[in-house]
Amino acid sequence: MFSANNFVFNINPKPLRSLASTPKMKGAFLAAFFFLFPFLTQCVELNTTNALIEPQNVLQSPFTPPLHFRNTNLVHIISLEKNFPRETINAVIENVASSAQDEYYIPFKSEQMKAIGTLEVKDRNDLDKGPLAVQVVKVDSEREVQFYRVKLPKPLAPNAQMTLGITYSYLSSLTPKPRTIPQVGNQFLEYKFSAVAYSSYTTLNQKTEVKFINSNVPDYTKIPRTNDNNESPTKTGSKLTYGPFRNIQSETIKPVKVRYQFTKPLIHISKLERDIEISHWGGNIAFEERYTLINKAANLSKLFSRVEWASTVFYNPPTTAIKELKIPLRAGSTSPYFVDTIGNVSTSRFRTNMREASLEIKPRYPVFGGWKYPFRIGWDADLKKYLRKLDASDGYVLNVPFLQGPKQEEGSEYEIIQTRVILPEGSTNIKYSTMVPIVSANISLYKTYMDTIGRTSLTLTAVNVFDEQRDWELIVTYDYPLAAALRKPLVFFLGFLSLFVTAWTVGSLDINIRAKANR
Repeated sequence: MFSANNFVFNINPKPLRSLASTPKMKGAFLAAFFFLFPFLTQCVELNTTNALIEPQNVLQSPFTPPLHFRNTNLVHIISLEKNFPRETINAVIENVASSAQDEYYIPFKSEQMKAIGTLEVKDRNDLDKGPLAVQVVKVDSEREVQFYRVKLPKPLAPNAQMTLGITYSYLSSLTPKPRTIPQVGNQFLEYKFSAVAYSSYTTLNQKTEVKFINSNVPDYTKIPRTNDNNESPTKTGSKLTYGPFRNIQSETIKPVKVRYQFTKPLIHISKLERDIEISHWGGNIAFEERYTLINKAANLSKLFSRVEWASTVFYNPPTTAIKELKIPLRAGSTSPYFVDTIGNVSTSRFRTNMREASLEIKPRYPVFGGWKYPFRIGWDADLKKYLRKLDASDGYVLNVPFLQGPKQEEGSEYEIIQTRVILPEGSTNIKYSTMVPIVSANISLYKTYMDTIGRTSLTLTAVNVFDEQRDWELIVTYDYPLAAALRKPLVFFLGFLSLFVTAWTVGSLDINIRAKANR
């Protein structure tokens, strides 16, 4: 009995004691406690974040790659047909050492290492075997040269040869010249590179080919003729050829630059946050992508004119503005949405058929050079198309694209990608595999409605990724036991049971309010 001023709240504890003493209710409470106890202890264990970052391989300083190889013939191809430079080196290497060798080093300047992405090395004579093992090695010094180490499929015998195909791209390496242009005007880009491929080994014969989107290349560096080499470059249509050059020493550089027409947007995504949420009970997989998009094309020399922009609709001239993004999706995708910082954007179109689906979105305004446009898209899909269960075990295999995103003719580049796979509550023994180079990975908990300990989530971070890696697979394996699968319906059951018991208990309480008796 509690008194407050002149009133008394008389609470009868008898129903509570009788409820707790009921054998059936005792059994229910004890069963719920012992069922949830293992999960509560598991919660303590899962709250620790497990870093999966591989240790970095550091070489002793000073370091010089062993000169066990030489490049007998090398062709360096630079493609400037998209909004990022893509370089390919096809090199015939020869073992000049007295013993078999299986490590080939590729050098890069420190500023190149910050921008390089998706380096891939293959045996040109056996492409079916896939990429060779490549490892970033760091020299423990302030030397401006860093290295990639390529592990050959088998040691190369003395005087033997093989052909390597090396491909890579650079992020944010194109500069508009001039930096400002009219709203309806041509854009020119400048790219700086070396006319001879930068190599750790002597090269007997090589040439460099530069490919453009059209033949309008008003400015390019010319290399005068020497005793060993002719004047370079030679121009054929939309291609420049530097060389051939002969007897090039290791780590030789011939700086050159080109300026060419490219009246297209430079789509740069500074950060992409991609969530993939799995629901076993709902049989659904939900995708959500949050973009911070920047157009790195030339800025406008004057203020934007809506009238001038509307007039271009009739003849559709080339422009550096981003007008539309096309995002191919897999067949069976449903419930798409497109949202920016203001709210839902209705200027989108979703198409689907038995073979594919496509989401076409238009920003609220044309995104010109130097402008930023953050937005968010999402869609659902049938989980059965991405997930399969392993026989005679609690294991599952999830196969999803690491990156989807826009597929534009001019291409797009990603500075940072964070892909988070949200697995069902209680998932354990998580492993992943992908061809995309991962700089960090961690396992944590993601808590949402009706969760007890939180859902296990795997977060992978990659940098300097390009749209050519679209649809590269991300394979995640995990265990999901029956006890964990029953957690969600049990939570619902206990929730409704608690609500019922609470309502019944409150209804049984004596809460009459009466004045104090006069004494």
